[in-house]
Amino acid sequence: MKPITDQIKEKPYKGWVLFLATIIIVFFLGLLASSIVERRAEAVFAYTPKIEHSQWEPRNDVWGENFPRQYNKFLQTEDQSFKSKYNGSEHRDMLEEDPRLVVLWAGYGFAKEYNQGKGHEHAINDMHKILRTGAPVDGKKSPMPNTCWTCKSPDVPRKMEEMGVAEFYKGSWETLGHEIVNNIGCADCHDAQNMNLRISRPALVEAYQRMGIDINTVSHQDMRSLACAQCHVEYYFKGDGKYLTFPWDKGTSVEAMEAYYDEYEIKDWIHTISKAPMLKAQHPDFELFQTGIHAQRGLACADCHMPYINEGGQKFTDHKIQSPLNNIANTCQVCHREETTELLANVYERQDKIKENRDKLEELLVRAHVEAGKAWELGVNENKMTNVLQDIRHAQWRWDYVAASHGGSFHSPIESGRIISTGINIAQEARLKLARILADLDYNQEVPYPDIDTKAKAQKYIGLDAEKMNTDKERFMKEVVPEWDIKAEEREKEYKTKNI
Repeated sequence: MKPITDQIKEKPYKGWVLFLATIIIVFFLGLLASSIVERRAEAVFAYTPKIEHSQWEPRNDVWGENFPRQYNKFLQTEDQSFKSKYNGSEHRDMLEEDPRLVVLWAGYGFAKEYNQGKGHEHAINDMHKILRTGAPVDGKKSPMPNTCWTCKSPDVPRKMEEMGVAEFYKGSWETLGHEIVNNIGCADCHDAQNMNLRISRPALVEAYQRMGIDINTVSHQDMRSLACAQCHVEYYFKGDGKYLTFPWDKGTSVEAMEAYYDEYEIKDWIHTISKAPMLKAQHPDFELFQTGIHAQRGLACADCHMPYINEGGQKFTDHKIQSPLNNIANTCQVCHREETTELLANVYERQDKIKENRDKLEELLVRAHVEAGKAWELGVNENKMTNVLQDIRHAQWRWDYVAASHGGSFHSPIESGRIISTGINIAQEARLKLARILADLDYNQEVPYPDIDTKAKAQKYIGLDAEKMNTDKERFMKEVVPEWDIKAEEREKEYKTKNI
């Protein structure tokens, strides 16, 4: 082949082509270099701390000084405009939508009020307003323990550090009302020194230790789920000290946790109609998610509820924690190429089918409670009811396990369906046993189903005075909560930060 100089002499146009090609290549290399320098500069600007604060700083706006993008997105969790078919972020009175729940929880705080969960920016206010925490005024105590604060605020790890974990849990809910004032936020999930994800709630660490696992050895991807699993799990309050405990010692399946509760004879309350020793599932989102296809493919909670986004050349996690259905382009469609309408239809199809059977189980449970109540009314021997009450306990545990896991029917529709189907079988067994008991008591007719087609009727049926509860709560909100806010404001004036 001739040297390039000879080729150019013979055909001068080749020289111009080479010259232009070189210019173009140099131009794009320059753009690339400029982009790299610019991005590095932006990264330094974005992640150079402006202020220094301790790990126990509970105020999210202080952390936001160093991470304004994440903080501004987090503030959007206040948004209540999204409503999906079954969930969302807007206020929904779940007892009004499904009054059977009132009867299922007769004798327990959830029969007073149970609403659709809203965004993290509503955590403290919702705790104040919910009827379940009572109206502790004039020296009255709340019916709930301080343990109920555990998942609601970065003030919690601050107080645990000051008081000790066991001491934090002790006492009734109102005793720390002036201390727990900041909504769920940065210190709950991040290390102040390097912003790595951290576990701030000891119950999760302790549960892993009892299973023989060092939580400090898990991957970053696992931490993107475990940060959520600090709160979005099943738990109970152990002993007189109401120590927050995850019942995972035998495993994390519905049957394994049931076996744990049965072995230690743990109950959350005695049902006022059936007298069954009941379990209240909290929100086993993490446990059910682990049995679903997305977890099996390696996804974490944050992949769908806090997807990565780009802004100003920066890639970061979207801290507007919300339903993926309100952000399908950045969640589902990262992996799935179907249209939004088709993906929504897929989700709702799974939810519809689970809810259909869940509703049937609800009806069976209401009937079982009422029929058991009739047996007590007729003077049944207590020994004859032991197996029946255990069946009611187990059937409702399975119903609640799926109902309380906010996205369970999508996270793991196969496991959710299996759990509900076993609950239906157990509830039917309970009713067959009750039919024999009632026949032995010379009651051979159908026990009337109560008139509970509204929340008001259902609460009256189980003996709740809704008007008094609401009146007491209004007084509490007007007289007590403002005092808590004043005390908190005075205390936080003394918190120190340092400019860098």
